[in-house]
Amino acid sequence: MGRMEQVRRAPLADQAAELLLQRIRSGEWALGEKLPGETTLAPQLGVGRSTVREAIRQLAGRGVLASRQGAGVFVTAVDAPEDWDTVLRRAGIVAVIEARIAIEAEAAALAAARRTPADLRAIRRALADRAEHRSDIESHVDADTAFHRTIVAAAHNPVLLDLFDSFTPRLREAMIEMLRLRRRFGDDADHDLHVEQADAIADRDEKAAAERGRAHLLTLRTALL
Repeated sequence: MGRMEQVRRAPLADQAAELLLQRIRSGEWALGEKLPGETTLAPQLGVGRSTVREAIRQLAGRGVLASRQGAGVFVTAVDAPEDWDTVLRRAGIVAVIEARIAIEAEAAALAAARRTPADLRAIRRALADRAEHRSDIESHVDADTAFHRTIVAAAHNPVLLDLFDSFTPRLREAMIEMLRLRRRFGDDADHDLHVEQADAIADRDEKAAAERGRAHLLTLRTALL
């Protein structure tokens, strides 16, 4: 198959997957029920059999369908959860900050328990860089995010780090928007909380590390509510 055919087919498969999902949502096939074969579905959806196969693969990846070898394709959920990017795009600033509290407070406690000398050096470097970027909103947000990422990395939990990284684009957007609304950021009291958090991690004080991270984010949330 040529590259152009693949490019043209992808949007068709997306559309076919959406049509199938609508039919599943409407109750056409019940939970656990087997779907008709590709030769039946293809003309109904107005696409070729290979496009139907790709649409089924997409819905299988979202947990809606399951292919069982030699048995067919079965409905395993009657709706699909929104993908992570869509959820984050729709999330308000307060929701983003609350999610940060959940991820980063636990990560800070783990970092205090698990940090290595190299982790601590990275945290101190990021803290110093954050101190130097307190006048421009975008560079401040980037430096702040880099600091918090060093803490999550020091937790040595790849799932938490992956969550933080997938969260970062929406986090950046929300924090820039929030700081533009507040018109005040990077003050000494805020930076001191970050210094105290880094010190708590250095001292292996899990409780204080989590509390300092939470305090900083709760201050932001309070300013918005």
